[in-house]
Amino acid sequence: MDTRTATLKPNALGVLGILFFVLSAQAPLTGIAGAMPIAIALGNGPGVPAAYAVAGLVILLFSVGFVTMGRHVVNAGAFYTYIGKGLGKTAGRVSAGVALFAYCTIQAAMYGLYGATVSGLIPIGVPWWVWTLVTMVVVQVLGSAGIEIGARVLAVFVLAEFSILLVFGLVTLVSGGGPEGLGVGASFSPSALLQGAPGVALMFAVASMFGFEATAIYGEEAREPRKTVPRATYLAVVVVTGFFAFTSWMLVSAHGASKAVDAAGAALGGGDSTVFVFAPIAEQFGGWVTSVLPILLATSLFAGILAFHNSANRYLFSLGRDRLLHSKVCSLNKRKAPWFAGFVQTVIAIVLVVPFAVAGQDPVLTLFSWFSGVAVLAMMVLYLLTSASVVVFFRRTRLDTRPWQTMIAPGLGALGIAGAIAVILANFTTLIGG
Repeated sequence: MDTRTATLKPNALGVLGILFFVLSAQAPLTGIAGAMPIAIALGNGPGVPAAYAVAGLVILLFSVGFVTMGRHVVNAGAFYTYIGKGLGKTAGRVSAGVALFAYCTIQAAMYGLYGATVSGLIPIGVPWWVWTLVTMVVVQVLGSAGIEIGARVLAVFVLAEFSILLVFGLVTLVSGGGPEGLGVGASFSPSALLQGAPGVALMFAVASMFGFEATAIYGEEAREPRKTVPRATYLAVVVVTGFFAFTSWMLVSAHGASKAVDAAGAALGGGDSTVFVFAPIAEQFGGWVTSVLPILLATSLFAGILAFHNSANRYLFSLGRDRLLHSKVCSLNKRKAPWFAGFVQTVIAIVLVVPFAVAGQDPVLTLFSWFSGVAVLAMMVLYLLTSASVVVFFRRTRLDTRPWQTMIAPGLGALGIAGAIAVILANFTTLIGG
């Protein structure tokens, strides 16, 4: 087989299918229950919702150029293909390594948190890494079963976690908020955004956006990719930004803007940041929520793991097709799924996770904290290079001469991303847990 002609299954995904993959990678409940309390306690307190809004604006500006490039370049390699088209083959190949590093490390990080969460849910004395290894097998099977099967599985999990958080938010909004009202000014005013350490909050907000770019990775498998991918990208950014900003605002309101920082700090000090999120939801809906939400947290992590598995194996497939890796990674099964690339990705996950298990390290404080931090930094570098590549590509080819799409928006996005990278580096020990 000529690897250069190998293609993934066409017309397999519509806008909603791609959207569910993206939202799964975001792991909304994980981001809300895990990252948000830290952003409130160490960042800008009740102004965290504004930080999510600002991060969403930066990503939206980036998406304009990203989507415009995607209309002319449809490839499962996405980032590395885009960067190679604009900045040259060498830059593209290096960025492919960075992308694989980012996707594989974030997946390994989620395996650590997932293993710890499941072992807490099923206290039968089984180490966290046993649950992780079993789940790796399940993820490999689902990844090889075809992209449509994965999309259906993820849709169930995503709808479940989104539903309970959105219902909580809407009920809180309609009832007028918590003890201090809705507190719009306390969460969204310029002074709220800039209080405390806004850089830390912005850092976690940007990290919560990780994975939206997967829309382009599924371009080859999308129906009418030149229409489907842009719609899915914009929809994903808007939905994710709105969800995180709204849900964090309602949680701050439920605690009271003046008490939110102390409540988040107490949850962190108690060793379980999820208390900050789960407690007000349980107060509103009843104690049964405290039993259901940890399960949804586990399924949220599983959905994210499967989404990043699919993203990484498509990168491997694309690299093999371009003869940058052995042609074996281009192998497709009867469902036109890159099964061997998925197998390689699973082996990489094992290699990353097993040393932490052998060393007896805490999977949350080490595996999750360390790898999620470096993955976010790597992905932000890719965003910056892609923005630069978009400008160069269209200045050279003139395939699209609209200034907003090809120069202004990508340029503004690049400035915002560069600022975010600076913030991440300045607060890197916080991001990786010390």
